[in-house]
Amino acid sequence: MHSKTIRFIRRGELVALGNVPPDRTLLEVLREDLGATGTKEGCGEGDCGACTVVVAEEDGGRLRWRALNSCVQLAHAVDGRALWTVEDLAAGDGALHPAQEAMVECHGSQCGFCTPGFVMSLFGMYQNHVCRGRAITRELAQEELSGNLCRCTGYRPILDAAQRMGELPRVDVDDAALISSLQQIRHSVSAGMKTEESYLAPESLGELLAARAAHTQAQVVAGCTDAGLWITKQHQRFGQVLDVTRARELRRVEDYENHIAIGAAVTLSDAFDALVAQRPQLKTFANRFAGLPVRNAGTLGGNVANGSPIGDTMPLLIALNAQLVLMKQGGHRHLPLEAFYTGYRRNVLAPDELVAWILVPKPRSGEFLRAYKISKRFDDDISAVCLAVRMELREGRVADIGIGAGGVAATPVRTMRTEALLAGREWTADAAREAAQALRDEFQPISDMRASAAYRSTVLGNLVQRFWLETQGATSINLEQFSLREIAA
Repeated sequence: MHSKTIRFIRRGELVALGNVPPDRTLLEVLREDLGATGTKEGCGEGDCGACTVVVAEEDGGRLRWRALNSCVQLAHAVDGRALWTVEDLAAGDGALHPAQEAMVECHGSQCGFCTPGFVMSLFGMYQNHVCRGRAITRELAQEELSGNLCRCTGYRPILDAAQRMGELPRVDVDDAALISSLQQIRHSVSAGMKTEESYLAPESLGELLAARAAHTQAQVVAGCTDAGLWITKQHQRFGQVLDVTRARELRRVEDYENHIAIGAAVTLSDAFDALVAQRPQLKTFANRFAGLPVRNAGTLGGNVANGSPIGDTMPLLIALNAQLVLMKQGGHRHLPLEAFYTGYRRNVLAPDELVAWILVPKPRSGEFLRAYKISKRFDDDISAVCLAVRMELREGRVADIGIGAGGVAATPVRTMRTEALLAGREWTADAAREAAQALRDEFQPISDMRASAAYRSTVLGNLVQRFWLETQGATSINLEQFSLREIAA
């Protein structure tokens, strides 16, 4: 099967790589084929950030900059884009980029293994904020560096560096020249996709559905934040890959009167931005979904289709009464998200079908929504339990209720019995206690490395009690409501 040539811009020059297998990771290509060994492999699963690189692509006449984990990104994903590694930042005369110089001045490196990844995340912040005239606050630095782990220095000097780099002499990328270069290679990248290619990346929805119908055996990928682990950890091999992220129709968020429609190829970063714009109380929950490089690559459609029982988006979407649009050549269908799953990582998709859209109702008057994530680490960790509760009260009674849970069953689930218990009932402390017990009784979670079954069951009920307290106006009962500045004061 033919492997198309990958073309991308690096250091202002065109790089063309042929005969790259469809399942070869970007990190493998960088280190083994291009000798760019500054990019490190730490965890091999997108958790530690040592492998972070920055990718830029044209979007409506401007550049979008994203820090990504190269260990789980497929090499073909950079086709038609611009790529930076830690070797690419210093000037020709050896002068350090502000992201590098700030790390030196603030003593942000000790053993140095994580440093290239931190520097690249800082470079991404520099392009997205400093070069656009926006200051980097301490809170922003904490948020956008959450996908990078340091095991020896500690984070204070690295956060200092994030703020310091904006004070150093400005270094700009020539956006116009880069956009011109990207436009020149775009035509050669997108022209004439051959059906026998091992890596298929159709640029329209029609072409994507046709490719799926013709290649039902191909592995479908989106951001590869989970599929990448099948390669790096389970050593799976894919003879042919179908990438949904280039289909322009699926890269959009569309606004309608009563709902928003999020395309399956919309990144988690952009999807959460759309959700937070409708419901600002979700901001902290959104920031706690993995780290920024994972959110920059992963897609909402991929997260839903993958169906991990500990995925965080599905309980929230279930609580919000989200609907899925499944498409294939010649037809489509709608169904509630909770009806999509039939078992552990199994769903109702036909071999020629794809998840195309996630339809999320807009908030209504009187809605009270909370989403809770329980994990061992506050940032960049997988949930032991995830619970989302949406309630509408009228005259003190539960007029509408939606509860989604993760980490307590083989799939993300809707808590049907607990919802039935509360529907139409007066919302009181007694009702909350009964709902907490009903929720504990509704599921039989398992014990694993993240939590015991008993812990999960207990936490489920406790979160209902927390929800009750918050509906009564209680504050400062969540970690999300504390800041490091308040604790230090």
